[in-house]
Amino acid sequence: MRILISADMEGATGVTWPADVAPGTEQWQRFRRMFTGDVNACVAGLFDGGASDVLVNEAHDSQRNLLLEDLDERARMLTGRHKPLSMMQGIDTGVDGVVFLGYHTAAGSDGVLAHTYLGNSVTGVWLDGVHASEGRLNAAMAAEHGVPLLLVTGDDLTCADAGDYAPDARQAAVKECVSRYSAICLPPSRTAALIRAEATVATALAGRREPRPAPHRIEVEFDATHLAAAAAVIPTVHQVSPLRVGFDAESMTEAMKAFKIVTAIASGAVESVYG
Repeated sequence: MRILISADMEGATGVTWPADVAPGTEQWQRFRRMFTGDVNACVAGLFDGGASDVLVNEAHDSQRNLLLEDLDERARMLTGRHKPLSMMQGIDTGVDGVVFLGYHTAAGSDGVLAHTYLGNSVTGVWLDGVHASEGRLNAAMAAEHGVPLLLVTGDDLTCADAGDYAPDARQAAVKECVSRYSAICLPPSRTAALIRAEATVATALAGRREPRPAPHRIEVEFDATHLAAAAAVIPTVHQVSPLRVGFDAESMTEAMKAFKIVTAIASGAVESVYG
């Protein structure tokens, strides 16, 4: 049984503040250890449940956050940026299940450090007309490849979101959202036990499914008109309103590649204080 972990950081144990996840800060150095602890708890649970191979894909920011020297020695880690499938790199390698670890809610939603790909500037993303988190987007890609979502970890609102787009997946809420920058947090010893227990049970959901390729439409809304205009210069992307762009793709994989380009172009168009 081969399992992929897509590991983001905003939903990790104790994380509540931008500096907690900003590479190079003192706080980041502290929380990358807790992030690694969450991953190790998940790896242990997956092996407890019968996994034979676990690949951890680093999915946060620089994608160089986890401490390889502290990683469970049974796991393998894919680290570094510019992966063709980004957060879901490895989903096309015949894995039997995927875990979304340390995930968060969408831009325009309540939740600890809520956003969609860009920390700010994007105010909402819609997949086929449904307001979408990174979890919903990535779950659609997993389904396209016939890979079931086994477990989602993050704050309580992230777990509630997962209950809508992946009702069969297990959940592990490591904190309770109070605001975008505050939460009631469990200590690492308790979150490790919770994640490990849920990962063990979640392995029962593993097993290849029938792939579900289908065309999709994504729309992205920004907080400034010039960002939408900048993104609309991309072929196939069109401006549907002053703040929103949209595009259609033949598959979710192609849609996410296009979405990655849209966010990269928009990010490059942000100007200092005025955005």
